[in-house]
Amino acid sequence: MFNKKKYEQKTTFRELFKKGDAMTKLSFLIMGSANFANKQWLKGFIFLGSQVAFLFWLIRNGLTALSMLSTLGTQEQGLVMDKKLGIPVLQEGDNSMLILLFGIAAILLCILMIVLYIVNLKSARQLYELKQAGQKVPTTMEDLSSLLNERFHATLMTIPLLGVLFFTILPLMYMISIAFTNYDHNHLPPKNLFTWVGFSNFANVLNGKMAATFFPVLSWTLIWAVIATATCFFFGVLLALLINRKGIKFKGLWRTIFVITLAVPQFVSLLIMRNLLNGAGPINATLMSWGLIDTAIPFLTDPLWAKISVIFVNMWIGLPATMLVSTGIIQNLPEDQIEAARIDGANAFQIFRNITFPQILFVMTPALIQQFIGNINNFNVIFLLTGGGPTNSDYYGAGSTDLLVTWLYNLTVNTMDYNLASVIGILIFILSAVFSLIAYTRTNSFKEG
Repeated sequence: MFNKKKYEQKTTFRELFKKGDAMTKLSFLIMGSANFANKQWLKGFIFLGSQVAFLFWLIRNGLTALSMLSTLGTQEQGLVMDKKLGIPVLQEGDNSMLILLFGIAAILLCILMIVLYIVNLKSARQLYELKQAGQKVPTTMEDLSSLLNERFHATLMTIPLLGVLFFTILPLMYMISIAFTNYDHNHLPPKNLFTWVGFSNFANVLNGKMAATFFPVLSWTLIWAVIATATCFFFGVLLALLINRKGIKFKGLWRTIFVITLAVPQFVSLLIMRNLLNGAGPINATLMSWGLIDTAIPFLTDPLWAKISVIFVNMWIGLPATMLVSTGIIQNLPEDQIEAARIDGANAFQIFRNITFPQILFVMTPALIQQFIGNINNFNVIFLLTGGGPTNSDYYGAGSTDLLVTWLYNLTVNTMDYNLASVIGILIFILSAVFSLIAYTRTNSFKEG
């Protein structure tokens, strides 16, 4: 039977203000009034205390922080003549970096207060509806009990959500905001101020002087991500098939040998490989002593050789993980399908192409998308193996093997162009997010899941 009361629309805030009693109406101005009137002391003090604290902060600091956000400061630090002493003294100026940070924090606090204000009105509406229905209003102890029982999930999520707000969202908004300023090596606070410049940084990267660096680095980033993902996948699957092939002895030993690379910290493996591939390293020394080469191979100093080297080293690091996943899939393949294919005369390659590989690809497609995005942001392999080098005089702040993420690091740490680094960070996020959404929603794993 249709329950009319269950689907009855809730009282709107406008109706609540018109029909509610005096304390309910007062809740629109003084938070917690309805709770105090109904002896819900804890809720009332939380709402009222939050409002008082917010208004005190807003009058003392908040309005100043919000007003200065539009200019990011007007007073520069510098020497001014002291009329009394007759000598120049250092005058402290505004710090644009802190003004931007405090301004964003002020906006977040205002949004948080608006949410709390709405919660206060919802609490007043709940009390009003309970009274209209002739039901008992929950006491403070009953409210506390509900927070530890049926609403325990909300209680547990409060602190993590506040942590996400101030330690994730705040830094993220700060980073995004910097992309719309001229915060670079010429405008470093506290000595210099930086100001808002709109979308000029994006225009500079996409269509200005920085485009000559951005698009080549972007092209190499995508080529690297595709090749690094494909090589680790195909060779990992091939290695798993070889080890799991009937007739191969000591399968556990072979798997252990390759898995050892996962047990060794990645930075250790990369630094060792960097020494091995050095111009005077063991590999070149051995090849020269055998008479196979006359001069050292520039594994890390020639642009083409360096790119080939990072791809092969990445295979050594990433291949075992793919091998383990593929091994689990292969061991759980339906044997009856494979036996039926053999009875029908299918050879090993046909079985792999039509049965084994499609099922491996079906299971691993989400992981492959994740690996692709991870390779776009693969900072460790490039930074620890080549350092982004060899240098390229045509690039600004980037080397021949730099990815977007390592170029971002160079713009931040070396050239101190924080505005351009922020733009690159935003573009990396857009690139990764768009590809992930498009690729994942088109996979069979998503459609059939």
